[in-house]
Amino acid sequence: MTVTRENAWELLKEYNEDEGHLRHALAVEACMRYYASKSGEDEDMWGLAGLVHDLDWERVSEKDPENHTKLATAVLEERGYPKEVIRAVQAHGWGICSDVEPLSEMEKTLYSVDELTGLVMTTALVRPSRSLSDLSVKSVKKKWKDKRFAAGVDRELIERGAAMMGIELSDLIDGVIQAMRPIEKDLGLGTSSCN
Repeated sequence: MTVTRENAWELLKEYNEDEGHLRHALAVEACMRYYASKSGEDEDMWGLAGLVHDLDWERVSEKDPENHTKLATAVLEERGYPKEVIRAVQAHGWGICSDVEPLSEMEKTLYSVDELTGLVMTTALVRPSRSLSDLSVKSVKKKWKDKRFAAGVDRELIERGAAMMGIELSDLIDGVIQAMRPIEKDLGLGTSSCN
């Protein structure tokens, strides 16, 4: 079977029903494609890794978080996904539920943007515009400092990821905002609470 973006999306929906999880996958996919493009890497390969990185979340992680990535690995291997995608899926859980350390640029990027997409989306949602179009790095960093805001976001992990990627945290935040802007409607953003 040839792995395509379309059948990856169908596979993701087979294993995940929650709209929030599907939107998260789209956000991470957009970020992976953005950073692949900036690095001259394979956007389709990086995008696939971003799209399926939490494939097993609803089946495994909510009940047994230590086993996150294990079911995904088995399913992706069975479906013939590239080894690079499978390893990136494993590495995004490094230090949490996986001992696979992010080594390639694709793995480091997935590790770094995964958590950050949640913080950026949550920050956009509390703004009057509910949009990424007017969201600044400064606004995200202000929310970053409030540990009660999006308390589930592991800020230390994001900082570690930025260091692995060799970029400043502000640049990583800016890249994630830029990557997600073109798909904000798909993410449920861009509609103000007044509409």
